[in-house]
Amino acid sequence: MLERVLKKANKSLAPEQLFFAPEYIVLGVNNVCNLHCKMCDVGTQNLETNFAQNLVGASPLNMPLDLFKRIADQTASYFPKAKLGYAFTEPLVYPDLRDSLIYAKEKGLSTTITTNALNLKRKAVDILDGGVSELFISLDGLQETHNFIRGHKKSFQKAIEGIEYITQSTSSPEISVYCVITEWNYKELEDFADFFNRQPIKHLGFIHQNFVTEQMADKHNALFGKKYRATHSNIEETDFSQIDLTILNHQIQSIKNKNYKFKPSFSPELEGLDVLDVYYNYPEKKLGKTCNDVFTNMMIKSDGTIIPSHGRCYNITMGNLYQNNLKDIWNSSLYGRFRKDLLKNGGLLPACNRCCSAF
Repeated sequence: MLERVLKKANKSLAPEQLFFAPEYIVLGVNNVCNLHCKMCDVGTQNLETNFAQNLVGASPLNMPLDLFKRIADQTASYFPKAKLGYAFTEPLVYPDLRDSLIYAKEKGLSTTITTNALNLKRKAVDILDGGVSELFISLDGLQETHNFIRGHKKSFQKAIEGIEYITQSTSSPEISVYCVITEWNYKELEDFADFFNRQPIKHLGFIHQNFVTEQMADKHNALFGKKYRATHSNIEETDFSQIDLTILNHQIQSIKNKNYKFKPSFSPELEGLDVLDVYYNYPEKKLGKTCNDVFTNMMIKSDGTIIPSHGRCYNITMGNLYQNNLKDIWNSSLYGRFRKDLLKNGGLLPACNRCCSAF
């Protein structure tokens, strides 16, 4: 309790100098994905956006193992309680996955993996031997819907096969499944939850789409474009007008009213038609309060560049591990200025309104 109070005071009174460590070191271990998601800039080849550049804009294609070891060494020295989160772009095609996991394990670090699970069965032994604590699996509907969204006719089947295979092990990591709500799957969310109630998972989460429209980016850039340039993102093939919000609201309430073996979550929590309408149809209106992840996360690209928070943030460099160390970058003047600017402007900049970190 005291620690939470002190952290809150530190964030609000002295955001330029944090006296606590990050909780997550988010890793962009590679710049390639093996699926083609319709609500993702990488999947739609919309590569000029901040989101795409944060995920696939760095060189080399794969994070060198020596750089990973530098990250692990410094995390163990400076932030031993922080988790190494393999998140971007698709960790299960990272060629040094096994060696890096084992190295992190030897350093006593906790690791998590966010994946589409297409290669889960094939990489299960590496995951188990590497002592991964949690798997966050991204699935976007039942078989036909998911495969359509992801552009792969067997992606759902392979993910389920991988889940069933790895959970046979007594050392299996805990598995959580997350589903992005889209115009293609919003009518079957309850059926999706019912299906996973029969699967060996710890948690099921639904995520409202994270996006930036052209109008949001223009409004933002008129005020902050010189320091923190925004771009539209993750809207290339989506059309929110195709979502019947009455049906979506009914699906959400039905899931919340059921008794599952897990408690399904929604991010953000949007109660009622009015709030859903604002979220999807009036994205320039602020709903969240403040960015939380800029005070808890830092992301490292394959070239050692560090950006704030994670892949959805602004493509601005906080430092590079080939020139600086993690501890110095975490409290660099660039990081401090960004945190202070966020707080000075009410916790969020205009392009932050529909980011998951805002809630």
